Amino acid sequence: MLETGLAIFVLLVLSGFFSGAETALTAVSKHVMHQLEQTGDKRAALVNTLHEDKERLIGAILLGNNLVNILASALATSLLINLFGDHGVIYATIAMTLLVLIFSEILPKTYAIRNANKMALAVAPIISPVINVLAPITLAISAIVRQILRALGASNSADESREAAEEELRGAIELHDGDEPSVKQERDMLRSVLELTEVQVEEIMTHRRSVVAIDADLPSKDIVNQVLESAYTRIPLWRDNPENIVGVLHAKALLREMMRLGGDAKTVDIMSITSTPWFIPEQTMLLDQLQAFRNRREHFALVIDEYGSNMGVVTLEDIIEEIVGDIDDEHDLEVVGVTPQSDGSYLIDGSVTLRDINREFEWDLPDEEAATIAGLILHESRRIPEVGQSFMFHDFRFDVVGRQNNQITRIRVIPPVDPDAEQSEN
Repeated sequence: MLETGLAIFVLLVLSGFFSGAETALTAVSKHVMHQLEQTGDKRAALVNTLHEDKERLIGAILLGNNLVNILASALATSLLINLFGDHGVIYATIAMTLLVLIFSEILPKTYAIRNANKMALAVAPIISPVINVLAPITLAISAIVRQILRALGASNSADESREAAEEELRGAIELHDGDEPSVKQERDMLRSVLELTEVQVEEIMTHRRSVVAIDADLPSKDIVNQVLESAYTRIPLWRDNPENIVGVLHAKALLREMMRLGGDAKTVDIMSITSTPWFIPEQTMLLDQLQAFRNRREHFALVIDEYGSNMGVVTLEDIIEEIVGDIDDEHDLEVVGVTPQSDGSYLIDGSVTLRDINREFEWDLPDEEAATIAGLILHESRRIPEVGQSFMFHDFRFDVVGRQNNQITRIRVIPPVDPDAEQSEN
């Protein structure tokens, strides 16, 4: 009888170990373990190895846990039947339920969830040989499970898709909460990195209407003067019409050539120092274009539409600014073209992008169908509005205050009232 009781006690301890190990190894921080492995921690490397085959890990732990629980329950039932007869079954059921629940489930799992990293490092060297011993059984059980799932038409593969991983990252970013400027900046940067796979270059490019370009047929001296007066280092050159881009002139190459010629701008052969224009489709995703910039070691590309028409230019700096924000003025955190008003509204240029506005003020204006705030009004209203017209979209009020020809140039935006702020004022 004493031996049986001691055996039950040992089995309950093993059950608690398996339960705690399962919780610790599934809740452990992957980032912490990766960092520890980089510093040479062998136990952290073992944890990461176990994580590479989660199905095998969980299968072995559950198998071991169920084996000890069933064996402990069987021994307890046999013991109590000998002591109390048929009523021993009831006593064994009640006693083992309480013991397993408290000491083999709740207690070890609570400790494990609170000390996941520490416990995972401790149990990994013990669990690893257990997994190897139970491997034949767990493999057979996994095969049976896969066959059953296949028969039921269900997928038995782990959902490790790129979309699922990105959603997990987005959730982690949103947990990085706080109103401090530094926290907000970090959150915006992390969001922007994930959005590089969803944003096309047409949404961030400089439109051809705002691009500084020079007629390649002008005298060399005039071209040099225009380059020196420009704020840009790379300038497209066109011939016959602004749509026909024939080269890209770099200010450094121009100055180097002038130095070689003794500073005589009239004798510079402009076309001999221009680079071949690089055209990219407007549907190119930012992440792809960033990689292309790196591979080609270029910083400047011309954007064309499906008909081959020039739409504008995109630079490496444009993509970097999508991640880190405007880097032209480190002291100005506001979006260029947005003027806050004392009444809580904002005067916004029609060319300001919705992504910049959403990122700056943490609004949620849709940017799937339109890139700029003027485009959003055109899309939602299905018309070219007149100055003075007002619209209500997505709980925001939009007042058109400026228009030039068919282009909306200025809009007053009144955001929805924050119920919490309104309540605090009252």
